[in-house]
Amino acid sequence: MSEKRKLLFYGAMSMDGYLAREDHRLDWLIGTEGEEETSYDDFYASVDTLIMGRKTYEQVLKLSPGEFPYEEKTCYIVSRTLQDSHTGTHIIREDFLSFITSLKNEKGRHMWIVGGGELLQALLKERLVDELFLQIVPVMIGKGIPLFLPTDQESRFSLQQVHQYKQIAEMHFVLKEDQKGH
Repeated sequence: MSEKRKLLFYGAMSMDGYLAREDHRLDWLIGTEGEEETSYDDFYASVDTLIMGRKTYEQVLKLSPGEFPYEEKTCYIVSRTLQDSHTGTHIIREDFLSFITSLKNEKGRHMWIVGGGELLQALLKERLVDELFLQIVPVMIGKGIPLFLPTDQESRFSLQQVHQYKQIAEMHFVLKEDQKGH
């Protein structure tokens, strides 16, 4: 593949900007009309590498007891405290920003940031995230885990597409070229 690998975020959030409740529950999302029609399958086929933080990894294990749902992909977990992980996953303990930068220069399909919050914010700050696929669900949960943490940095994206899947709006954004630091 001659095209440089991209680091992509794909995920859902409530209308008020949360990716999960404070206790990590996704009950507000599950069963939303149109959930089965989103572009997830095509997106998932376009990536061969997943990157997630420890908290997201632990939630994935809780939601899928007895099996790891991403076994056919290379999966990196960014954590300073995680001692052990599922077979086939790799723990990144030090300088994950340099590690991800080097991954972007390797051959392969695109990479998916699973989850959000702290890891996503650090990657956005370094302008390593190339594209965002955001699904907006028509519910306001009032409080929870925000998808985007407050920051002093402004990042500009270009809106590429908007799709409606019944009650879910999906927007595809690309980081503007003049915003890329590499």
